[in-house]
This record gives sequence, C-alpha cells and structure tokens, in this order.
Amino acid sequence: MENIQSLFIALAALLWSSDSLFRFSLLKDLSPWAIVLGEHILALVFVGPILWRERMALLLLNKKQWWSVIFIGVGASALATLAFTASFSYVGPSVAILLQKTQPFFTFILAWWWLKETLPKKFGWWAGLAIIGAYLVSFPEIIPQFNLYQNGGWGIILALVAAALWGSATVFGRTLVNTLPYPLVTALRFIIALPVLVVLLFVYGGGISAYSGLSIQDLLYLIIIMLGPGWGAMYLYYKGLKFTRASISAILELTWPVAAVILNWVFLDEKLMWVQIVGGLALILAASKLTVWKKEN
Repeated sequence: MENIQSLFIALAALLWSSDSLFRFSLLKDLSPWAIVLGEHILALVFVGPILWRERMALLLLNKKQWWSVIFIGVGASALATLAFTASFSYVGPSVAILLQKTQPFFTFILAWWWLKETLPKKFGWWAGLAIIGAYLVSFPEIIPQFNLYQNGGWGIILALVAAALWGSATVFGRTLVNTLPYPLVTALRFIIALPVLVVLLFVYGGGISAYSGLSIQDLLYLIIIMLGPGWGAMYLYYKGLKFTRASISAILELTWPVAAVILNWVFLDEKLMWVQIVGGLALILAASKLTVWKKEN
C-alpha cells in the first residue's frame, strides 16, 4: 500500500518541478499578484464541491484547527506563493527553487519553539552546511557584490521568506492531515487564501487592471499551473503523505529541485555556475538528512 501511495508524492514533486516553466513566462504579462490570485480563482472549480461535500466536518473544527487552517491559507498558500513568484523577477527560477530546501530548518526551529519538540542530533552541523549551501547558491562569486546584487538580493530574501512560510506551515498543518480528509485540507488552503489575495491585488497590485495584459496563452498557463503544480500537486501530496513514511517522502521530494533545475536549464536557459551546483547539492543533502532523521528517531 505504501509503495503505491508513495507514487503520489513522486508525481507531486514532478508537477512542482514544472511550475517555473509557466510561472516565469507569465511574469512577462502579469504581476505576481495577478498570477497567484488567478490560479486560486481557477481552483474554485475543485474547492467548491469539496467544501460542500465536507461541510459537516467544517462544523466540527476546533479553535486550534481553525488557526492552523488560517495560517496555512494566508501564510503558505497566499503570501508564500506571492513571495516565491515575485522572486523570479530578481533571481533565476533555479536559485529560488534550490533555496526552498531551507524549509525543513524553519520547520524544525518553529517546532522546537512552538511545540517544544527536541531538535535533531547534530542539527547545528547540518544547519551550518545548509547555510553554506544556500550562500553558494545565492552568491556564487563567494564575496557578495552588493551593488550588483541589489535586485538579486531582493529575490533571495523573497525566496527565503517563501521557504520560511512554507516550512512553518508544516508545523501548523501537521495534525490537520491526520484529523481531516486530505481533500478538505487542500480545499481550505486555497479558499482561505482567496479573500486575502483579492485585498492584496486591489491594494498593491492595481486591481482589475492587473489583468489588462492577459492573453489566451496566459490563461492556458494559469490553468496548467492550477491543475498541475498548484491544486493537482497539493492534492496528490496530501494523499500520499497520509500513508507514506517521512523518510521515504523526503527522498521522493528530491525529485522536485533536481528535475526543476534540469527543466529550467533546458527550456529557460537558466544555467547554474558550478559553485551553485555544489551549494545546491549541499543544501539538498542537509535538508534531506534531517528530514529522514526525524522519522528514524
């Protein structure tokens, strides 16, 4: 049973790896605000029926669960996706994606502070390796040239903000997938984010005019993102996570950054320097080691 369910996580990771191909292209015509809100609006096709079917389960949610749902929706689905999308305007998609492997470290630190969980053994060593790896990915010249990296610096900050929010959402959502149907968790993640994204679009993104440059191709790309890397991947991930050990999940999730870098290299001509490749491998190794350790101990 686990082998079959694990395939859902592998498929989700492959779908995530294709995200940057379409998201990067959309930035030519649309703002990050318009892109993220657009994919959430399209997801209503799936969200609505699930919320109606699971409406009785919604009435049973307690206060703690609602706070977790709100954080996941606002923090992970809305703000993190915005930050991740916006980072593409300043750094290459491959750099932004590799920096997402810092997520487990934010998860462990928040779980230690908020849930009083014990940090993994040698956490400091692996965290140090991850910091070195993230640094090399961000600054392949070793010595940062801040005048040249002014815009790139913003991209790195945005990518790390996305990683922090997504990593933190893991802590708050840890119990949701065990106590609620996974389709409902996915639906709540999207529906809670929607009103926040509407407000942000009208306050910072120019309102409806943000879609003035929308083309048929852009709409097609938004649909692809929603069906694949967005709604589709999250649905498959939660489905697989319910029956898959964390150690196996961590290994399968490696498909995401590796495949994404290859796809970006081939289709977007987003090449990495050898220093960035070394840094990326160090970052992936450190993150995966800690994630596997958590299940083994």
